This record gives sequence, C-alpha cells and structure tokens, in this order.
Amino acid sequence: MNLSLYVLTVLIWGTTWIALKLQLGVVPIEVSIVYRFALAALLLFVGLLASRRLQPMNRRGHLICLAQGLCLFCVNFMCFLNASQWVPSGLIAVVFSTAALWNALNARVFLGQKIAANVLGGGALGLLGLGLLYWPQLSAGHASHQTLVGLGLALFGTLCFSAGNLLSSVQQKAGLRPMTTNAWGMLYGAAMLTGWCLLRGIPFQIDWSQRYIGALLYLAIPGSVIGFTAYLTLVGRMGPERAAYCTVLFPLVALNVSAVVEGYQWTAPALVGLVAVMLGNVLVFRKGSGYSSLRRLMKIKAA
Repeated sequence: MNLSLYVLTVLIWGTTWIALKLQLGVVPIEVSIVYRFALAALLLFVGLLASRRLQPMNRRGHLICLAQGLCLFCVNFMCFLNASQWVPSGLIAVVFSTAALWNALNARVFLGQKIAANVLGGGALGLLGLGLLYWPQLSAGHASHQTLVGLGLALFGTLCFSAGNLLSSVQQKAGLRPMTTNAWGMLYGAAMLTGWCLLRGIPFQIDWSQRYIGALLYLAIPGSVIGFTAYLTLVGRMGPERAAYCTVLFPLVALNVSAVVEGYQWTAPALVGLVAVMLGNVLVFRKGSGYSSLRRLMKIKAA
C-alpha cells in the first residue's frame, strides 16, 4: 500500500509543475490558487459528507488546520507560482525536492529530534547540486537577479510545505485522517487568500481557454485531492522525514516534462547537479545501505 501511494505521489506531483506554469497569464496568481483549492475543498467535502467520513474536530484541530492551510495551501503556492515566472518548472521541482532536508531540520527544531551526520552531509550535497543546476542561469548576468528571486521564493515555499507536513503529522497522531484535515485546510487556505485578494483589490478574473481550465482541473483533482491525500497519508504512516523521500524522484519527471514543453536544455553541470541533489536526498535517509533503507521504508505498516 505504501509503495502504491509513493508511486502515485511521484507521478502526479512530478507533472503538476508544468500545469502551474500553464496557469500564468490572464488570471492573477493569487486568484488561480483560490480557484484550485476552493474547488478541491468542495470536492473533498462533498465526497466526505456523502460517504459519512467527515470527522468532527475540536477547536485545536481547526486552529491547526488554519495554520496548515496558510502554510500548505496558500503561502507556498504563492511562492512557487511567482517563482515559475522566472525559473523553469523542472528546476523549481528540484528545489522542492529539498523538502527532505527541511523536514529533518524542522523535526529537530519543533519536535526535538536529533539531526544525524548523514542529514547534514546530504543537505550540503543537495545545496551543491542546486548550485550546479542553476549555474547556467546564474552565470547569465541579465537573468541573475530574477533567477535569485525565483530560487529564494522556491526555497521559502518548500520551507512552508515542510511546516505543513509537520502540522499534518500532529493531526494524524490525534486521530484525524488527511482527507478531513485537507478539506478544512484547503477551505481555510482559499478563504485567507480570498481575503487577501479583496484587500489588495485583485480582480477575480477567469480564463475560459482549454489550456487554463485543463490545468485548473488537473491541479485541483489529481494534484490536490488525490496527490495531497496520498502524500499526507504517507506522512502519517512514515513520518514527515521518510515521506519526503518521494521528492527524490520528482525532478526526474519534472525536468523531462520541462525539456519537452518549455525547451529546458540539459547541460553537463545540470546533470551533475541533479545527481548531487538526488544523492543528497538519499543520504538524508541512509541507514545502512540505501537499498535496504528504501526497502524498510516501503515495509513500514500503518499505525
């Protein structure tokens, strides 16, 4: 079961990056995020109510869902969509793969878990790989500023994603399933962003083109309803550090899609950088041999 969730998450989230890029244009970024998570929340609530699987929550649960909505379904996507204006979507996916390191660091800060030497070594290797991947953009003087802004936004978005992972883990330990917390979190995230748009006077436009509507439906249903449920189920079963292991494979899918759709060109430094990022992520979870670690990870049973 864990392996199926793992593969499903990799395939869906490895391809959502290009859908994010396809939404850029007529509709303001903030409004696109509102549409995505409002639709996803509606579908989740309808499904949960129809099947009588919507769990009751106390005040604490709703407050955590509110924080989860801010981190996981609001701020981080603001960062990713803005970053995709200047950076190829495949490279943003590579930055997102550092969630494994952020989860380990956040577990140390908020849960008091010790950071092992392999986590520090893997983080250093991953950062080196990111530098190599971004070198072609960084070495081009006219694009360096925008590239740095995009990189910074992608890193901050990944940090927010990691914080949302920990909040989901707390909720699941309290007995709340991801579908219920996701429904409320997406609703709260969409509501907060709607308030932001109203305060800023951002117009709620809509692009009825097949490209935009297709991207919206893909992001709302597979990307949000299915993808977040599958991934956060893994978070509850394995913990946020191990669940983030699946981000190791995101760049392989996303960069190849980016090469076909966006014309991203592979270079020798980029290939070396990709390998370094992936090895760094593997090293974060290495206990004994990497192969045995992955086998153990897939055999972890649900609590």
